[in-house]
Amino acid sequence: MNERARHLVAALTGLGLGLAALGPGLAPGFVLSYDMVFVPGPSFTDLTFGLTGVVPRHVPSDAFVTALAAVIPADVVQKLVLLAVFVMACTSAASLVPSRRLLPRLAAGVCYAWNPFVAERLLLGQWALLLGYAALPWVVSAAARTEEPGGGRRLVRVLLPAAVGGFAALTVTGITALTVALVTARARAALRVAAVVVVLSLPWLVPGALRPAGLPGDGAAVDLFAARADTPFGTLGSLLLLGGVWNGETVPSGYGMPVTATLWLLVVVVALAAYGKWCREPVWWRGAAVAAVLGFVIAALGAVAAPVLEGLIGLWPGFAVLRDGQQYAAPLAVVVAVGLGVAADRAAEARWPGVAAAAMAVPVFLLPTLAWGAAGELRAVRYPDDWARARQIIDRDPERGDVLVLPWASYRSYPWNHGRRVLDPLPRYLERHVVVDDAVTVDGTTVPQEDPRAARLAPVAKTGTRPAATLRDEGIRYVVVDAETASVAPSGAATEVLRGPDLVVYRIDGARDVAGRHVPVAPVAAAWGIVSLVVFWSILASGTTLSLPLLGSITPRSPHHRRRTP
Repeated sequence: MNERARHLVAALTGLGLGLAALGPGLAPGFVLSYDMVFVPGPSFTDLTFGLTGVVPRHVPSDAFVTALAAVIPADVVQKLVLLAVFVMACTSAASLVPSRRLLPRLAAGVCYAWNPFVAERLLLGQWALLLGYAALPWVVSAAARTEEPGGGRRLVRVLLPAAVGGFAALTVTGITALTVALVTARARAALRVAAVVVVLSLPWLVPGALRPAGLPGDGAAVDLFAARADTPFGTLGSLLLLGGVWNGETVPSGYGMPVTATLWLLVVVVALAAYGKWCREPVWWRGAAVAAVLGFVIAALGAVAAPVLEGLIGLWPGFAVLRDGQQYAAPLAVVVAVGLGVAADRAAEARWPGVAAAAMAVPVFLLPTLAWGAAGELRAVRYPDDWARARQIIDRDPERGDVLVLPWASYRSYPWNHGRRVLDPLPRYLERHVVVDDAVTVDGTTVPQEDPRAARLAPVAKTGTRPAATLRDEGIRYVVVDAETASVAPSGAATEVLRGPDLVVYRIDGARDVAGRHVPVAPVAAAWGIVSLVVFWSILASGTTLSLPLLGSITPRSPHHRRRTP
């Protein structure tokens, strides 16, 4: 079997894993879970590009989805993106195993695509982070070879999934790539990697830096988002097993039981031992190991040394990106997956093909509740008709004014979404600027609003009676209320324009034109232009496309290859 055929089999295996994992989520409609918010017929707005002054965590992933949704139904776009995560994860990890045998490669691919990290981040709705995670093995290989001919262009291409994912995906991927380049190559290669990462970060970096309110950084929130134990082995043991997400509601059903957790710990230990003993030929192996250790330290920082991270955030708010520790276990997942593949390859050499096959099946066997939409948690739903009617009324209104959403909460548990929590979709659903509560409450502790407009309106929005005159003076034209909590309607001169089983909409006439503090358009447009030129250069300069076979072409050399000494 040639190399292209191996990549194809790995991609098809990843597709099978994706179909099994998503299950009911592949039905018509949208999967809405925590941060995973897709809406029908999205439009390009100021929010899409981070121009409204909110923290641009959704840039450029929202723009990517909106562009695809212009030619493909938005619910189909979501399914293709989620399936692509599994296809890329399986294919990229399989490509790193320094073996010509198929089963060991598939063992690595399955392990990387089907593990607690993927399950917990999928339930948390962080599809954008998982895009970067899926391509991370390709990045590891490319970062170690940036000084080879075409290395810079190749690095840009393999970083594109993380670039689409945005700030969290590119931060995790950038730290990994920079570490690999520093350990494997020379300082010049590391500088090249850093330059590429910075350029691809411009769409979210520029609006974030020019945000009128500055960078948010609440050091008190470190404990809230620190890794937590979801196995009997404590926080550090859970991170070693690629779990440890901060949100206990996104742990897969049945995960962390003593028997299965112990077996999974055994698999991880064997994989790490195999990686350390036998994965010595590829040029990137040492850099990947250091990146895994560094990632594990960052992942554990909030749990074991919270004052250190709080101090860093106090020095510079940008360090707040390190609060959600578990996401930095991603490079460790690369090492575990490749180590399992190497162990399976050694078993195949010893004429134990059954062991290699078992290595491919064991991740699925030990985490069966990722299947069928995480045991039914991820189901496709349709937005109610009230939402379409509300959009028609609000977006077609020629009068100026913004939208306020009540009750005042950032996450919703709609009956039509089976009660599953999801970040309020209205800011993406409507073309007008929507003011929502962006404070996050975890275990009774609240991280304050980051949007200055939301912070200013919070005292009024939280009250039992919301005077329409006050909202009008704050530039609010419409108030949208969840129907089951219609008692929080504004008081005074507010006209009810829609009442349905799911939404109630009020119009307030004469809304003032409140001058907001927005991000300037020109620097953001320039950032997008620079990134577009770099991406086109990476593709056109080499006369290639962004197909999976291309990405697979960065597979490490044969284990029998020896680098020439200068």
